[in-house]
Amino acid sequence: MAVTFLRIDDRMIHGQTVTRWALEYPCDGLIAVNDAAAASPVLKAAYKSASDKKTFVWGVDEFIAKSKKVIESDTRYFVITKNPIDMKKILVDAGFVPGDVKTVIVGPCNDRPGAVKLGNNQSITQEEAQALEDIRNTGYEVEFSLLKETSIGNWNKFRGQFGFN
Repeated sequence: MAVTFLRIDDRMIHGQTVTRWALEYPCDGLIAVNDAAAASPVLKAAYKSASDKKTFVWGVDEFIAKSKKVIESDTRYFVITKNPIDMKKILVDAGFVPGDVKTVIVGPCNDRPGAVKLGNNQSITQEEAQALEDIRNTGYEVEFSLLKETSIGNWNKFRGQFGFN
């Protein structure tokens, strides 16, 4: 059981991730997956300093290349992407299977031009909606929840707003 939690969060690593969610899903380390963050020494340092847990900041291709080691590790990891598109690349396109984890938790996704607001600090674009639909169609539950007790529902509740039946 090397992966205990899958999350999409535009802030990636922050207090809610390393304190509140770690109570629900124990972990020893964090893997933040985002090409821009992995290419930025400043962002990498900031994310690594946000937690006292073992923390990696990898691009999507680097994660895919190392995914077998992640699964075979004795370390329990959170895998966090900044957006649904990167999570789709990992779970759907690359076929990464995170052990028994079958739910992707969607946290903060800021309001942006072209995004549809689903709840407080949870907005997605049509392209992100397609990625979530693809993740769902691969067999994952997709839950929108800033914190466990503040869930606004799963993808099935919202997918019709984006033309999925």
